[in-house]
Amino acid sequence: MAIDKPNHETMLQCFEWYLPESHNLWRWLSSQASSVAHAGFTTAWLPPAYKGQAGDSDVGYGVYDMYDLGEFDAKGSVPTKYGSRMEYLQAIRAMQGNGVRVFADIVFNHRMGADGTEPVRTHEVNVDDRTRSDSTVVERTLDTVYDFPERGGVYSTFKWNWSDFTGTDYTTDDGTTGIMRFDGKQWSDNVSHERGNFDYIMGDDVDVNEPEVARELTDWGIWYTTTTGVDGFRLDAVKSIDAGFFAPWLRTMQRYGNHPGIAVGEYWSGDAGELTSYLHDCNHCMMLFDVALHFRFEQASKNPEGFDLQGLAVDTLYEREPTYACTFVDNHDTQPGQALESWVQPWFKPLAYACILLRDTVLPCVFFGDYYGVPHDLIPPMRFLPHMVWIRAHLLGDQVEAQPGDTAHSLCWVVEGNHPVCVVLNTGSSEVHRQVRNAGLASHTLIDVCYPDAPATTDTQGQGIMRCPPRSCAIYIDADDYGVMLEALSGTPADGIACA
Repeated sequence: MAIDKPNHETMLQCFEWYLPESHNLWRWLSSQASSVAHAGFTTAWLPPAYKGQAGDSDVGYGVYDMYDLGEFDAKGSVPTKYGSRMEYLQAIRAMQGNGVRVFADIVFNHRMGADGTEPVRTHEVNVDDRTRSDSTVVERTLDTVYDFPERGGVYSTFKWNWSDFTGTDYTTDDGTTGIMRFDGKQWSDNVSHERGNFDYIMGDDVDVNEPEVARELTDWGIWYTTTTGVDGFRLDAVKSIDAGFFAPWLRTMQRYGNHPGIAVGEYWSGDAGELTSYLHDCNHCMMLFDVALHFRFEQASKNPEGFDLQGLAVDTLYEREPTYACTFVDNHDTQPGQALESWVQPWFKPLAYACILLRDTVLPCVFFGDYYGVPHDLIPPMRFLPHMVWIRAHLLGDQVEAQPGDTAHSLCWVVEGNHPVCVVLNTGSSEVHRQVRNAGLASHTLIDVCYPDAPATTDTQGQGIMRCPPRSCAIYIDADDYGVMLEALSGTPADGIACA
């Protein structure tokens, strides 16, 4: 079988939280670009590339200077955790040279690691209802001055002060913590209503409604897209950024940058209604990660007996706005030990990935820690994940036909095409035998990728019995396709520890 351009899009999240502080990720990704493309990935999501408050130990979300891509000796290091500016640009070129688009991780919500202090008039805010604040003005000396002395005005002379922010947090001498809003400032209205108003998350909260800030973020975006040539964006924490900001910003990036305006936003909510409302509020200028589906996976993995698989996609973005849903199983925020920990149990991960990779999803995202493993937590790479990515890229058709007989603990579907694929999910405690009938399967010998020792055969009507062991998934493909897949996947994926 000739292997041409992948049939479907698949994104690889190219990092996990606990990667070593070795300045080596960009170099490693450059060396792996060909393998990533060969595996079937079409898009690579790279972590934040700019200097964070913790220098080369910052994962990238404690944003300090978005113009420093690992070029200036600031915050204790020249490179970021992942490497230097030149190595970052080389990694992008390596991916693109192998036909893989690159998404940059953009963090606009906050700044951290200020260079100086200034007096600021503030109001203390109720942390449980951020719409309520004390009318008393308290003047405090705050870390809100960012003048980037090491960069010295290279690329931008813009310097930040309190007027560019809406508020910040504080810790008193007795250890009490809280949130303060700056006098004369208001939280944005077009944000999540969690805790009344979820404009504030952490650090110095960027005021995107301040005209000079909006201009600076636009100027930075033009500089960044023309400098790096990235193909699109992963937008961090959009639930806390005014929904009206992104549509004009993305249009400008499309006009001046080198990408077609593709963006995926992170709106962290399991409520599909909130996700669809945000899509409406931002004028559908981006896709969103399907957090609701992620939580369904987590629930099923932790309570298989009580979870009805027939409702797996109910009230998810995949169900309501499928063309705007970026589906995923886990990511850097959900892995063990993180603030949003909601780790899908290992036994269920093959079933979850089968749902997002072997169905009619638009842009599924594969987590680095699932594909390469997480040495920090002794988590090995997920078995059969490379097989699913390859099948999606090279075999999967466009028409999904559900098979009759689904139950609370068993689902089955056939993806029709020149290379038919049959998937069975089983969360029960005993093996299931699903009777399948599909004309495209007629007179086939089918191999289960996960349990290849028991082939299935179909008659001239495309009818046959597909087995699936308890708490497992079965992925049946044509025997000839199975042989081609094994040859193509020989030696992959590369060892994730290699990026140490």
